[in-house]
Amino acid sequence: LGIANLAKENAANLSYGDQRRLEIARALATQPKLLLLDEPAAGLNPNETKLLSSLITKIRDAGITVLIIEHHLELIMGICDSVSVLDYGKKIAEGIPELVRQDQKVIEAYLGSRGSAH
Repeated sequence: LGIANLAKENAANLSYGDQRRLEIARALATQPKLLLLDEPAAGLNPNETKLLSSLITKIRDAGITVLIIEHHLELIMGICDSVSVLDYGKKIAEGIPELVRQDQKVIEAYLGSRGSAH
């Protein structure tokens, strides 16, 4: 995961991005079939988000199913095979990222529309 050189560091001394990778490494140590990530990109800078995207892709390509709850749409649209979009707890779209990105309900929910309360 790119953090072996930090093995002797106290986890509290790691950067936020390295702490996230450490958390994922700990989860992977259990050899899961399914990895659930809740807001893994929260608080990451663009470079850390790019590294996270690459890492999640490698995990998926290794045969582990990855379920991500995330508001960072660029990350999700770039790595997911299937996307479900919720708006206030109600599913408003589901499918491949290219189609979900163009869904009018998704656009209104996440970008707003004229007269929208969002």
